[in-house]
Amino acid sequence: MAKNKKPKLGFDQRGGVIAFSKAMRESCVYETMPATTKVLMDLLQMQWRNDRAVGFGVREAADKIHCTTATASKAFKTLQERGFIVCDAESFFNSKTGSKAREWRLTWMPFLDRKPTHNWEKWRPEN
Repeated sequence: MAKNKKPKLGFDQRGGVIAFSKAMRESCVYETMPATTKVLMDLLQMQWRNDRAVGFGVREAADKIHCTTATASKAFKTLQERGFIVCDAESFFNSKTGSKAREWRLTWMPFLDRKPTHNWEKWRPEN
């Protein structure tokens, strides 16, 4: 008797796969964001792990997006205001011991084995 085998989907397993919720991508809260903010979301998700917050700073984001630090900072602020990210730990600078970027919890992703909080669903546009 032959075993029922599920067909492989053919995702590229060499570098992993990033998947987004179709409902989130089609939501007003997502669709009305600037392109740089959407790119930042992708960059943050590429760093995501279930067991720790994402350490990603404004300068690193500006470098990866190829924009100014002011634009990158605005993108982080937009993601916070719309509920996509929550600051889990503040940044600090120390010339002797080194610096640490802010750490973010992505609300559309699980964290520490808990379900996503989806804070972005509560956002409403201003009239």
